Amino acid sequence: MCKNKIQENIGLFKCPICGNKMDLYNLKSLICPKNHCFDLSKTGYVNFLLNSVKTQYDKEMLKSRNIVCKNSFFEPMVEQVSEIILRYISNVSCKKSMILDAGCGEGSHLNQVINKLNDKSRIKFDGIGIDISKEGIKIASKEYPDNIWCVGDLAKTPFMNKKFDVILNILSPSNYSEFNRIISDRGILIKVVPGSSYLKELRGLFYGKTDKQEYSNEKVLRHFNNNFHMIHEQQILYTVELDKEYLEQLIKMTPLSWNASKDKIQRAFNIGLENITVDFTIICGKKN
Repeated sequence: MCKNKIQENIGLFKCPICGNKMDLYNLKSLICPKNHCFDLSKTGYVNFLLNSVKTQYDKEMLKSRNIVCKNSFFEPMVEQVSEIILRYISNVSCKKSMILDAGCGEGSHLNQVINKLNDKSRIKFDGIGIDISKEGIKIASKEYPDNIWCVGDLAKTPFMNKKFDVILNILSPSNYSEFNRIISDRGILIKVVPGSSYLKELRGLFYGKTDKQEYSNEKVLRHFNNNFHMIHEQQILYTVELDKEYLEQLIKMTPLSWNASKDKIQRAFNIGLENITVDFTIICGKKN
């Protein structure tokens, strides 16, 4: 299915080497007029990276994130993101709208948003996810074959200008110059960032009495405002009940554990948190 979706939307793509348009040959390869070639995998994703990249988002972490996502951990946030899209895009006079998830990880957020939108809207929404993590895109293409998945660099995306009505940027770094280039004139950028209370129980266990125990998203919000005109901002705050297995997957999923000692991670497992705080700030903007 992913390969057919690429064929349907071939006009979105440009060669990341020379910038020319691309064609899909035999549902196997994307090739530009200068014969730069990018093969599709067996599951249909395309790797547009020109050089291999090391990332801490490994297979185990992304599998854990997929499990956590399927257990509705992010559901209130995903629901609100979907509502914002419906509010600003559904009244547009078009039959089809393209959504890019920039920094999509293993694809769960995009897939859930697309499903919610297509259940509620007269517009047909198609989704494309791009991430620098090949392991994440592998999972996405297997789990969610109805969307298009690409391994690529947000600083040099393989997309033509002004092609996306919605860009999602959920718990991921941004590249605002690229977002400005590929978003349509009517389009919206939705960015989700952690709030100060996000996973505060784990932050306390891992980084108690250090400067890492406290988190502020003020710099991120200011940077967004310098690049896009903010039209919407809101906080999503809720708690999630945990059992021991759920907690283990959550700890494996979060980058908070990357710099925590093994002793502190084991202590978190042993304590067995019963509840965790989830705190997001959702911001939405248009081109300046």
